[in-house]
Amino acid sequence: MPRDNMASLIQRVARQARLTFRSPAGPAFGENLHRLQQLLDEVRAEDLHLAPRGPSAAAAAAGGGPPWAGVVPPVSYMHICETESFSMGVFLLRSGACIPLHDHPGMNGMLKVLYGTLRIACMDTLPAGAAAAPPPPAAAGSGPCLRALFRSRQHYTPASPPCLLSPHTDNLHQIDAVDGPAAFLDILAPPYDPQHGRDCHYYRLLEGPPAGAEPPALPREVWLVETPQAADFWCGGEPYPGPRVCL
Repeated sequence: MPRDNMASLIQRVARQARLTFRSPAGPAFGENLHRLQQLLDEVRAEDLHLAPRGPSAAAAAAGGGPPWAGVVPPVSYMHICETESFSMGVFLLRSGACIPLHDHPGMNGMLKVLYGTLRIACMDTLPAGAAAAPPPPAAAGSGPCLRALFRSRQHYTPASPPCLLSPHTDNLHQIDAVDGPAAFLDILAPPYDPQHGRDCHYYRLLEGPPAGAEPPALPREVWLVETPQAADFWCGGEPYPGPRVCL
């Protein structure tokens, strides 16, 4: 059967997102969120006029380190639309790029891979006083520490369902491009807004001495330390080439 008209699909995603996040505490939120997840799962790179990218000629000529280092931003963002209740856009990661561990205060989010492979590590913050032990010595002299539950570390591809986060579950995550460039469609609800307490904070995982050759099993409790934005991470902007969205 032929695919739905490309413009209508991303338009339907945006309309469903507006309906879903207009009343996140309403009785129909769960049903609306499920419908939005179903629609988002249908989106493919070609629906947004995107194609996987290789390293640029300048990047290919640079020796050592990631091919984009010092040449272009490791991550770019394509803005699609934004309202008071949600924002939607596309993040493009160069091969080897990483969006460091960060939070989404009081926000819901949905991420759908369009091309490439992402490794996504998800964590929950734990209530103050929940720590069973003090922070490791590596935290001495660092920024504020918090206890978190390291819930999962999974690979996502275009065949994977959307990755979801809520204000309380999987709210912190780190996103790495694996074995090449990658892109994902991103919905955040409501959008970041520092004036209303929704600013992005970055964190670093504090680990004690390794317990063995195998990495510790998940889920497990961990300590995080708040850090400034990493010097080798920044996000550039690019025009969105796909169908226009009107709300």
